[in-house]
Amino acid sequence: MRIVLLGAPGSGKGTQAQKLVARHGIPQVSTGDLLRAELKSESALGLRAKADMDAGRLVSDELVLEIIKRRLEKDDARNGFILDGYPRNSSQAEDLARLLTDIEKPLDAVVLLDVDMEILRKRLTGRRTCSVTGKVLNIHFSPQQDLDACISAGGELVQRDDDNEVTIANRLNVYEEQTRPLIEFYQSAGLLIVVDAMGTVVEVSERVNQALKS
Repeated sequence: MRIVLLGAPGSGKGTQAQKLVARHGIPQVSTGDLLRAELKSESALGLRAKADMDAGRLVSDELVLEIIKRRLEKDDARNGFILDGYPRNSSQAEDLARLLTDIEKPLDAVVLLDVDMEILRKRLTGRRTCSVTGKVLNIHFSPQQDLDACISAGGELVQRDDDNEVTIANRLNVYEEQTRPLIEFYQSAGLLIVVDAMGTVVEVSERVNQALKS
């Protein structure tokens, strides 16, 4: 099974990717993780990426694609993979399609985790971490007893710096402008599957499995 997971920040891509990894025994391929690994190992590709970053540039699409190619050619990806976080725009999608054709690993499906935008904002801006237990909670969605338990234990509900309203609004706007066009791209290719990502992790996971007939 070779799939791409699409969805806005807060839609649950990472969580659902891990569910699919456990179910199918195929790797989750995250470009962010791959880049960090290349940088840490100081590989030739990592040094090229570092040069881009040190110069204040985004890592080039060509370099990211080469890193992805190397990852997909490893033995654990023979039976499939889950691409999470790539592609981010139509140009990258076209590049990816050419790459996958070249290595004879075309996509089976593209799964869009669909969540109402207002719910996404609440998921992201409402996220808090208990300073005592480290448990991640949400002031909008977590049971009140869980929130109270943190306070009763002498803790505080701490918000990450990048979970503020301005930053979240910017992230969602970038998604709308750059990533939304991918929906039309993959719909035209006959690969898009839309899954309602509202509800519990288990409920969404069941919907994903049903949609993929897996």
